Amino acid sequence: MSLLEVRELSRHFGGLAAVNNLTFTVDEGEIHGLIGPNGAGKTTTFNVISGYYKPTAGDIVFGGRKISGLRPSRIASRGVVRTFQATTLFQELTVFENVLVGCHMRSRVGPFSALLGTSRHAERESEARAQEILDFMGLGERRDDETVNLPHGHQRALGIAVALAAEPKLILLDEPFTGMNPEETRQMMVLVERVRSQGVTILLVEHDMQAVMGLCDQITVLSFGELLAEGTPEQIRADPAVIEAYLGTA
Repeated sequence: MSLLEVRELSRHFGGLAAVNNLTFTVDEGEIHGLIGPNGAGKTTTFNVISGYYKPTAGDIVFGGRKISGLRPSRIASRGVVRTFQATTLFQELTVFENVLVGCHMRSRVGPFSALLGTSRHAERESEARAQEILDFMGLGERRDDETVNLPHGHQRALGIAVALAAEPKLILLDEPFTGMNPEETRQMMVLVERVRSQGVTILLVEHDMQAVMGLCDQITVLSFGELLAEGTPEQIRADPAVIEAYLGTA
């Protein structure tokens, strides 16, 4: 069953079509790869899906409801949460405090809650949820570390933990393996699979082909903003058009 539908999507910047008439679907419960050479339109597609750009044409449908053109906060509240290529963490806060901020944004405790005395109960729930997420992501023992002191791989894992605090149905992971050594890549692959095991669907933009081929159920390939190929990792690996787009012709 399709959770996300991208329908004839286009996004233009002046006379440049960064994404042009793109259509693909992401099924519920799968890890779906979105790949292509540099400049293929992958991040622009993410930005339109998550509401940071409005589409020039076409629609984004999530869970049967149109979300294209909505503000990012509205889209996130419906269950679509994204990470970014560069970690967007509060470096001066601890690991626990970063996830707690995400939990607070989801709980939306307001002034009336404070007056009624229910805000402390909500605070305890947020703290318990933050610790649960950190333990799930293997970061529980580093909860009191300052984020700025975390190794690169742990910072990427913390970015996903903050996204999980928003209780997403779909996570858009934008190059989560960038800059990782082989051991960090292996550990992150385990974490991504663990997130999927909790019922979260994943759309993944990534250049690390070992991670893509090892994780994804289906892959959509872009080239110059247009759909080039779709299929399983085995089909994509053997597709002549994909090989040419990445390696060029002799």
